Amino acid sequence: MTHARSARDEQDRRPTPGWLVITIIAAVIGLTTIAVIAVPPLGHDPAPHHRRPAITELTGALPHAPESYIGVYSPEAPDSYAGVTAFKTATGVTPDVAMYYSGWFEGFQTRFAAAAARQGAVPLVQINPDNIKLASIAAGKYDGFLSKYASEVRTYRHPVILSFGHEMNGNWYSWGYRHTSPAAFVAAWRHIVTIFRAIGASNVTWLWTVNIMDTQHGRIPAPGPWWPGSKYVTWVGIDGYYLKSPWTFAPMFGPTIAKVREFTRAPILIAETGAGPIAGQPAKIADLFAGIHTYGLLGLVWFNAHGRLQDWHLASRAAATAFQQGAHAYKLPRLRHLPPRSPEGVSRGGRGLPGNAGKEVAAVGHFREWSSWDVGEL
Repeated sequence: MTHARSARDEQDRRPTPGWLVITIIAAVIGLTTIAVIAVPPLGHDPAPHHRRPAITELTGALPHAPESYIGVYSPEAPDSYAGVTAFKTATGVTPDVAMYYSGWFEGFQTRFAAAAARQGAVPLVQINPDNIKLASIAAGKYDGFLSKYASEVRTYRHPVILSFGHEMNGNWYSWGYRHTSPAAFVAAWRHIVTIFRAIGASNVTWLWTVNIMDTQHGRIPAPGPWWPGSKYVTWVGIDGYYLKSPWTFAPMFGPTIAKVREFTRAPILIAETGAGPIAGQPAKIADLFAGIHTYGLLGLVWFNAHGRLQDWHLASRAAATAFQQGAHAYKLPRLRHLPPRSPEGVSRGGRGLPGNAGKEVAAVGHFREWSSWDVGEL
């Protein structure tokens, strides 16, 4: 998916030496207690007597049982949680993953994350390094920004799912295939994870997100060359969309899942997906949930927004019902360990600009329809 570049890219890019930033911040964290400030609610604020005690310790790894997660992206995020709430109203399903896109130099959206935590959900942040040289990231040029971001995530103290440079095996992003080498991507990914660990942001689940392969033409290659290694990845994400009625889960996602399984047994999340009205939403939603069950995957994140090719919003009562039925068929209760809770214990973060909004790349394995539009402009 392509998304607008954040205006924060225009901020001062003068770097602070990476080793100095990491050393200083890590030392401060080790010697002092981080002050916590309640965040003003974003959306409805539960009555005080409904609030649960704040979490005071960093949360460990998220559960990784199959069929554990149902997430959503709405174009209002991260400015507002209203789109997630509207999705819940439409489907009767409470999302436990709330995704948004973040431009480079955009800080962690603590208000949105706190709203998610109040609803028992985990924020999933897709960090997009638009027009940033990945070699410069690995060399430490942006360590000041990354160290500040890591500190904001650590201070939040609730679980966070972070992904960097998603769909790198596609050619529509500056960090992707034919624009940046896999080696540069791997070095940048490892450097980012190393900084977060030095800062002590142990509440992060690292999601390495790829696009489904184009097995017919080879224009979206297998993702293996971009693999940073098991020490640097918690989960694998795979993105793919249903565009037409004949398309089904196994031919779309199966080849990519098989390739991923050649080098890791990490849990897999369908990290960005949707089905358009042309494909027949109710049937494809049922197929999506069935595929997740068959392959033993973590779950899915539904892209509930307009796209260039189609509108991925749930378009009918039948589609919403199919989504509800699929969610209820999950064999395990989801995120019981993350009940709704108050935002106490969360620091007040700087409010950033939203990542954008609603442009899909219709890369769907060997069913990919290669038409005349420029995928890099989506």
